[in-house]
Amino acid sequence: MYKINCLNPIADVGLKNFSDKYQITADVQEADGILVRSASMHEMEIPEGLLAVARAGAGVNNIPLEKCAEKGVVVFNTPGANANGVKELVLAGMLLAARDVIGGIDWVRDSADNAEIAKAAEKEKKKFAGTEIMGKKLGVIGLGAIGVKVANAAVALGMEVYGYDPYLSVNAAWNLSRSVKHVLNVDDIYADCDYITIHVPLLDNTRGMINAVSIAKMKEGVVILNFARDLLANEKDVLEGLQSGKIARYVSDFPNPTTAGQKGCIVIPHLGASTEESEDNCAVMAVEEIMDYLENGNIRNSVNYPACDMGICAKAGRVAIFHKNIPNLITQFTAAFGVKGINISDMTNKSRGEVAYTMIDVESAPTAEIIEALEKIDGVFRVRVVK
Repeated sequence: MYKINCLNPIADVGLKNFSDKYQITADVQEADGILVRSASMHEMEIPEGLLAVARAGAGVNNIPLEKCAEKGVVVFNTPGANANGVKELVLAGMLLAARDVIGGIDWVRDSADNAEIAKAAEKEKKKFAGTEIMGKKLGVIGLGAIGVKVANAAVALGMEVYGYDPYLSVNAAWNLSRSVKHVLNVDDIYADCDYITIHVPLLDNTRGMINAVSIAKMKEGVVILNFARDLLANEKDVLEGLQSGKIARYVSDFPNPTTAGQKGCIVIPHLGASTEESEDNCAVMAVEEIMDYLENGNIRNSVNYPACDMGICAKAGRVAIFHKNIPNLITQFTAAFGVKGINISDMTNKSRGEVAYTMIDVESAPTAEIIEALEKIDGVFRVRVVK
């Protein structure tokens, strides 16, 4: 019986996919797996028996990835599951920035008691007029699951779309509209685009990428949309750009004291993935990932260990080994089985940065003695008997 703890409410459409091999527990210390959305795990004591964490969403800033990796705890996310929900809000953000729709709605609300509101509106509406997005240039920085959907939708709306992603995947390239112009230098987007939307992960080299230097390269009156992470932008520089008129609007899905209530800022209360469909999709994918890992040892969409899939084990046993990505470990692993006369029928080894993952299928059930020998090998974090 596998025990699962939910640190946040997880959609029932996902939880109901757990078979009778699983039990939801309120005690995180006895959990084999954790399902989480936004709850922070950085101050948590990682349970000794924990095997996996599945984030029902894309961002994993709330999870201590390195700490989990060193304990042999696989962390999953659900890329693409909320992509359509975010895409639709990005489009809404562009439309809100193009015209002062919010200001107009506020005026109507404040004029609710005016019996002549219809007549007054005809005089006042010019204050809230704007431009259309059709024919405007949109730059999409980051062509992952969300960026591709935004780019394709913008093409359908008649925008001239430019995409930048130095790590464009084959799958993303197949899904990207041929009308999207792929640029090789992000400065081309800064220089040419009326609207710029960023869809990249928060890394050391992307943190604060929208700053005084990049803003200076942009067109006068540019609209910047940030539905990825607030720290991708140096928002103090953004405010200076708004005050100078260089930036017409800054649309963000991340409320904080820097931008909340500031002139020119349209700040949404982190609603990108807040749709029933997105939450359902994320829950289903997270449950599928954690089940396949717990039952078969397969890793798909992990953010701290490499992808690895050996299907369902048809042999007598399967052992998973979490270890440092250093030479000579595979030889030691196979020797541990060979000394005991256990034949290896299949094996795979994958690495990701400084960590690696090895799965071994054997024709006889692994003994406690072999597992202990594997655990003693220098560089091994954890050994898990999958079957």
